[in-house]
Amino acid sequence: MKYYLLFFCLAYFAVTFLLPSWRVWKRTGINPFVVPRDDSAYGFIGKVFKLLTALVLATVSLHAFAERWDKFLLPAEYLEQPGIRWAGLLLLHGSLLLIVVAQAQMRQSWRIGIDEKNETALVVSGLFGHSRNPIFLGMLLTMLGLFLVLPNAATLLILALSWAVLQIQVRLEEAFLEKTHGQGYVDYSQETRRWI
Repeated sequence: MKYYLLFFCLAYFAVTFLLPSWRVWKRTGINPFVVPRDDSAYGFIGKVFKLLTALVLATVSLHAFAERWDKFLLPAEYLEQPGIRWAGLLLLHGSLLLIVVAQAQMRQSWRIGIDEKNETALVVSGLFGHSRNPIFLGMLLTMLGLFLVLPNAATLLILALSWAVLQIQVRLEEAFLEKTHGQGYVDYSQETRRWI
């Protein structure tokens, strides 16, 4: 299990970030990574996402290669039960599937960040007919699954920070989509819930 978590996280990054980025670039010639590297609030959120990614990889790497150091991550031993671990694994794999399907349904509109230069279509069907943010929902479920599989202070911190940052990110993107798509987005947001 300890090596599997590291493998899963690396595969997750490849499937949800590298592959769709390459696919959008190949089809459109546009780099879908549009998070600014400035000192704006949005740039800060991008830095927090990078920090969270590094923290996830460090935590699962430590668990894989230096398990005796797990005690320094302050494990929640009362949560280390087979049923809880299996629920976490189901969430990890289910959330990956949710994200992959949602990214495929977005097609060329998929971006990492807010693309103010290139117009993208408003996607309102498929998973987006049930949730305005199925990809972000999938990311939250991933972090919950990671916590259930490896319950400790580090994964709890990752879950809490992810929830806070995604709440801000969603609202920034919603404001941008309303400005870009006008009444069409307003109508969509009134018919479709933010999460589920």
